[in-house]
Amino acid sequence: MLAQLRDRFEKFNNPFVQNIGWMGASGAVIRIFRLITTVGLARFLSPYDFGLVAIVLTTNEFVQVFSRNGIAAKLIQADEADIEELSQSAYWLGWLVFFSLFVLQCLAAFPIAWFYHDNQIILPICFMAISYLLIPLADVQAARIQRENRIKVIALSNTLQITTDNILSLALAFGGLGMWAIVLPKVLVVPIWIYVICSNHSWRPQGKFTTKHWGNLLDFGRNVLGVELLKTFRNNMDYLIIGRFLGLQELGVYYFAFNAGLGISLGVINAIDTSLFPHLCAVRSDLSQLWERYRSSQKTIAFAIVPLVLLQSSLAPFYVPILFGQKWVEAIPVLILICLSAIPRPFADATSHLLLAVDKSQIDLRWNLLFTGVFTLSLLIGVQWQSLGVAIAVLVTHTVLLPLFVLWGTRYVFTRLQLQQA
Repeated sequence: MLAQLRDRFEKFNNPFVQNIGWMGASGAVIRIFRLITTVGLARFLSPYDFGLVAIVLTTNEFVQVFSRNGIAAKLIQADEADIEELSQSAYWLGWLVFFSLFVLQCLAAFPIAWFYHDNQIILPICFMAISYLLIPLADVQAARIQRENRIKVIALSNTLQITTDNILSLALAFGGLGMWAIVLPKVLVVPIWIYVICSNHSWRPQGKFTTKHWGNLLDFGRNVLGVELLKTFRNNMDYLIIGRFLGLQELGVYYFAFNAGLGISLGVINAIDTSLFPHLCAVRSDLSQLWERYRSSQKTIAFAIVPLVLLQSSLAPFYVPILFGQKWVEAIPVLILICLSAIPRPFADATSHLLLAVDKSQIDLRWNLLFTGVFTLSLLIGVQWQSLGVAIAVLVTHTVLLPLFVLWGTRYVFTRLQLQQA
């Protein structure tokens, strides 16, 4: 009996499980505030306001993806002997990248406004770009904190930043600011993240501007950026198609259903993602240990995600009209379908992290190219049946294709690579 209790305790003493615990606790606090905020926004904002916000945030997400360019991933994965020089190079490269993103997003606002025939989105798109001028102050420190597996610091910064964002959004919506109630806080809370990250890591840039190791960083991040671009394209393609073919009113309903349905699950998925990559990288040179950690992580994912998604989906017809109001009842079928599509996502994300940990990011990129092509075609077919058809396409493609990727990717790493090493 004592041995069994000790084994159970050791499972919870696992750094990966502890890190998920920190991120999960952070996510729980965030979701409580976000739920309150979503209820308030649903009552103070119109579907048209949500449609405008969807375009603004989607544009920001498409530009922001270039910040997930693999530089931070390289700092997490790098050997200890190289980390100082790589950090110095990554710092200066980061300033170039983020200033370029600021300019790119401001320029992109004008053709996007023309595409959607609405000039109201120009100023908020440009305003959100200001955050790019602040992120380099703490970007390297954040990567090094993840490398050191101090995920509780990331959890703390996320909690403070996003909770403040939600509180401000609710207050501004109550004040009648419309879509600006969501846009303004996104920039105003960035200094909170910078303060928490910098105060919890002693690294600071040393010496003069340098381009040393830029080639190494960019070469590693090339496939990572490609994967992130394709993921962002997929994550926002349904918004773009609905907004273009069905209008901003319909987009507002779909955007609400997506965030109300997938928001909670995505919080748990993000907690797992943040914790898993450094957990796998720590043993990437030992396939037996890597297999043990990967297999254990998949079990943790199943335990955390599947019951949550099924519970939320089954309760949607009851809590949507009570919490959000009768005007959002039409979004319930879409909400349920999108929510169910969350089940296979974290398993596929874990496989992507596995491939990246063993320097096989090019395989992950090829898979994402294939999946994105099929996904886009499915959405274009589904939109013929309005937003419900789009939601069905999202569910079917994720449920059918992602498990196939998980099976193939796992077999590739732990069978083919093992044979190559032998």
